[in-house]
Amino acid sequence: MPADAARTDEEWTSLGRSVLLRQLALGARSRHQLDRKLAEREVPPSVASALLDRFVEVQLIDDAEFARMWVRTRIAAKSLSRSSLRRELAEKGIAVELVEDALEQVSDEDEIEQARDVVRRKLRMSADLADRTVREKEMRRLVGVLARKGYNPGSAYSIVKEVIAGAAADAAEGAEPEG
Repeated sequence: MPADAARTDEEWTSLGRSVLLRQLALGARSRHQLDRKLAEREVPPSVASALLDRFVEVQLIDDAEFARMWVRTRIAAKSLSRSSLRRELAEKGIAVELVEDALEQVSDEDEIEQARDVVRRKLRMSADLADRTVREKEMRRLVGVLARKGYNPGSAYSIVKEVIAGAAADAAEGAEPEG
């Protein structure tokens, strides 16, 4: 008989509590993530459920706050689209209604401006945008950058086209001799 099978509920509870506190010390976690961690450590489901319920009750676990914080930090650090954030939160076991509430922090305008900022930062200033081949290559590259951040291809193309047109106009303006 394995040593773990001989543990009492009290011992399992103590182990589970230690696992949860260690995980939360590393950073915020969703209930689902913590439940998986307890399962990895083979904490019995009844003990895990009771511990998780208690941690929710004392507000050490709060999936709604976790989702809001996740959205804020991932937007600031990675400029991800709402669709990418929605997928990431779903993978972390956050309920759909909590995900949607957290995503309300980001308006359509915020998301578009964020995408423009990404394109402006990634646009190669050395690229000769007057050259059609170079401009098209740069557009494909930048649309790909936005696509990897979860922006849909149509929106990504429109945003890249707009930013490149603005950059090309600025470059042409700067090239004109002063009168």
